[in-house]
Amino acid sequence: MNAEFREFREFREFRDVAAVTAAVVAPFLAALALVPLRTSVTHTNLALLLVVVVVAVSALGNRFAGALAAVSAAAWFDFFHTVPYQSFHMHDRADAVTALLLLAVGLAVSQLAARARLLGAAAYTDAVHLERLHAATRLAGTTRTPEEFVRYVGVELTALLELTGCRFEYGTLTGRPARLQPDGSVWVDGWDWDVDRQGWPDGEIELRAVAAGHYQGRYMMTPAPGGTPPPLESRLVAADLAGRAAAALDRARQPAGNGTAGNS
Repeated sequence: MNAEFREFREFREFRDVAAVTAAVVAPFLAALALVPLRTSVTHTNLALLLVVVVVAVSALGNRFAGALAAVSAAAWFDFFHTVPYQSFHMHDRADAVTALLLLAVGLAVSQLAARARLLGAAAYTDAVHLERLHAATRLAGTTRTPEEFVRYVGVELTALLELTGCRFEYGTLTGRPARLQPDGSVWVDGWDWDVDRQGWPDGEIELRAVAAGHYQGRYMMTPAPGGTPPPLESRLVAADLAGRAAAALDRARQPAGNGTAGNS
């Protein structure tokens, strides 16, 4: 699942590069192709055709690519379709208004398209996280031993948070390492660490495995040096996985028949 998410991220990065290239080239080619029509089609309609190109680039790329396409479309509309031709000067006020409207509409559309793309990416990420939690739930219900499930969660944490190391410690708490909290925040010496701005703190980070108020142990996690910290959603999923590992251990340590009602 982590490999699938990484492939999706790499595809998005490739698409962003392709979109920026298209933002520069596509409006130029479209404006050039429309040159034979500039005497038979109104400037307003030509501008609308160039807006279509901006929409296509925005749907492919990000906000920057969409905005760049809008600027490029307005510039090449001026160059090829307003008098004097092959010049970035305009003598007609109506042409200037059309070019400005093309730029404004293109910028607005690019922002809307980029927003829709971000929502789609967020939906995909949420689906990946949900499947990860469902997989853990299914596995916890099998005949695997709690220790095997604890190791499984460690592997999932390594993939989810892109760690270089992750081990589980049974027993009492020792030391004062940085701690990943259940709410996704990170504490360092009792202070709230701004992980989104500062990145992971140095050294190992503990993630306590607690279920029903019972402490079962902790995961000691080693982030990649200089790596980008995962978003809050990923940190919350990590805390949830640790809680499920603790629940598996807690169930295994309950006396047989605990919690069942006796016959009266």
